[in-house]
Amino acid sequence: METKNIMIVGVGGQGSLLASKLLGRLLLTKGYDIKVSEVHGMSQRGGSVVTYVRFGDKVYSPVIDKGEADFIVSFELLEAARWTEYLRPGGKIVVNTQQINPMPVITGAAAYPDNLVEKMRAAGLDVDAFDALKLAEEAGSSKAVNIVLMGHLSNCFDFTQEEWLAALEQSVPAKYLELNRRAFTLGRKG
Repeated sequence: METKNIMIVGVGGQGSLLASKLLGRLLLTKGYDIKVSEVHGMSQRGGSVVTYVRFGDKVYSPVIDKGEADFIVSFELLEAARWTEYLRPGGKIVVNTQQINPMPVITGAAAYPDNLVEKMRAAGLDVDAFDALKLAEEAGSSKAVNIVLMGHLSNCFDFTQEEWLAALEQSVPAKYLELNRRAFTLGRKG
């Protein structure tokens, strides 16, 4: 199998590590060679972060170069737009429509860009945008956006929901398992 590349992008504190851990566990159980990068960027709450997940028969590097990502999973709208040059032709962006103001917007030095989904689509990109925050809150916690996004991404693969949920069970503490199951299921349906 040729190597597949997934970028998980967002803002520090949104749970990109758990999302990449879940994805990695699932892919390992399916027998793929997998490389997951460390989080690059400002991992403190509020800074831009990116994690690479690469899998296939044999993967030699965890790094995804510009034009190589099969999927970009974005926890925040501006972060999706920031990383579009990494998407390969025919790739897909799965994006939470939530907007988190970066520091230049907070300080008044810049304005949050308008119509980002429309601009990305106008550039010919395949953008699957939805309100993951609303679904996470419906599941029981705004912190479950990461698992809602993984549930939504799961529709792009041939793995069963049961396989995803088994990996989820290995990735989250037991006391948060039911919440995360609800978040995953809502994301998969949404």
